[in-house]
Order: sequence, then structure tokens, then C-alpha cells
Amino acid sequence: MPSVADKIQAFLNELATDAIEERVVEYVIREVHNGRKLTDALTDPYVKNRLSEERLAKVLEAPEVIAALEEQIAQSFKTRDFGFLS
Repeated sequence: MPSVADKIQAFLNELATDAIEERVVEYVIREVHNGRKLTDALTDPYVKNRLSEERLAKVLEAPEVIAALEEQIAQSFKTRDFGFLS
């Protein structure tokens, strides 16, 4: 059975992880709004060095990231620039 100290440590670890995820979400959204493609922002060393693949999948489910992606898709249709090489 985990001790009280173990439970407190687990709770603090989860809070720290949540804070990191929040900062990564903010970073990805900012980069997309600045014109970067979502895939480029997600493969950035800042993201890769802070999150495992499992945690990155969780970040991709964040409503803010989904909204930024939808905005990027809408902009691609407006400009007809889908990122394909000519």
C-alpha cells in the first residue's frame, strides 16, 4: 500500500506534467497562429524534448489545438495553399 508521501509525490508529479502539457499546448497554438504548419510545430525540439508520444497524443486532443488546426485548414482553403509541392 502506498504511503502518504508516495501519494503526495504522485500528485505533485501529475501537476508538474499537466503544467508542461499546458505550456506545450500554448506553444503549439502560438506557432500555428504565427503561420507554422501543425506538423512542423509538433516535431519541434521544444515539443519533442518535453513530451512522450503518449503525452503528445493527449495534447493533440486539447480543444485549443483542435481549434488552431481547424483555423489552419480553413486558411489553406481560402488561399488554396495546401502545402503540396508544385
